[in-house]
Amino acid sequence: MTELPDLEELVNASHVVSLPMRVQFRGVRHREALLFQGPAGWGEFSPFLEYGSSEASSWLRAAIEAAWDGYPHPVRDEVPVNATLPAVGQDQVESVLAAYDATHTVKVKVAEKGQDLAQDVARVAEVRRLLPDAAIRIDANAGWNHQEAMAALEALAGFGLQYAEQPVDSIEGLARVREEVARRGLGVLIAADESVRKESDPLAVARAGAADLIIIKAQPLGGVRRALQIVADAGLPAVVSSALDTSIGLRQGAALAAALPELPYACGLATGSLFTSDITTDRFVAVNGALQLRQIVADPELLRDHAVSSERKAWWLARLVECYRELLGTEQ
Repeated sequence: MTELPDLEELVNASHVVSLPMRVQFRGVRHREALLFQGPAGWGEFSPFLEYGSSEASSWLRAAIEAAWDGYPHPVRDEVPVNATLPAVGQDQVESVLAAYDATHTVKVKVAEKGQDLAQDVARVAEVRRLLPDAAIRIDANAGWNHQEAMAALEALAGFGLQYAEQPVDSIEGLARVREEVARRGLGVLIAADESVRKESDPLAVARAGAADLIIIKAQPLGGVRRALQIVADAGLPAVVSSALDTSIGLRQGAALAAALPELPYACGLATGSLFTSDITTDRFVAVNGALQLRQIVADPELLRDHAVSSERKAWWLARLVECYRELLGTEQ
């Protein structure tokens, strides 16, 4: 990343929006994001609300990279994407999937707080019934302990899972699950997400042999170039996923996927379909199951329509300042 832009310039360029969602996701029905435009285009700063400034500062680094440095040269001009199914009831599965274009791959959220394994099985079974030829992957967001994870994988393996994402919360736990899955012959690959993006050493999961593949996200890892280096150093297949971004953030994810030397799996970058509206008139959504690389520009009228209250904007700007100071400390 080039030298940090002036803080006042960032603050003055900032727009804070709240986008309504079709269904609840990560416990929210509206997604807030701070957006700004720089010399290379638009950047998005949207760390989840519970993240502290140390963790959230990587998201700001990524936003500045997008707006000031732009993206590396792509090696492909389209990126295959999966549909993402939140932890909805079995009766809602069909209507949620109907919002996606070409559901050749579906990521199903499981291990939702307040739900049980029977609900997870019913959700996955309904996806398989509706889409008998689709690749199905599950994402537990570290919601299980070891016993729960093994019981769930035993119950779900028969649906032909492509992989299970972050079934437990630690690198040691992932390694243990992966070893047990192999011992039982379940044939389910283990993917690491939080164990890559939330660890102080994102390569620790690869060194521990704890995963068959890694999930990478441009914002949490500090931008496209940093994420590319992590993939190169890890030596594992990578799936690019979103952090529930607006079209601006999804374009950054697509830039990361487009620059990877190899892209063996569909990417989790179709989450724009979970929103009822966006900040651009030309939303970054899939066509025939893939995102086509193109420029995304925020629309001034939509920025106004989805603007947050003055109190929420002040909260986000204070967060921006805190994270900027974190970055200044790391640059010195």
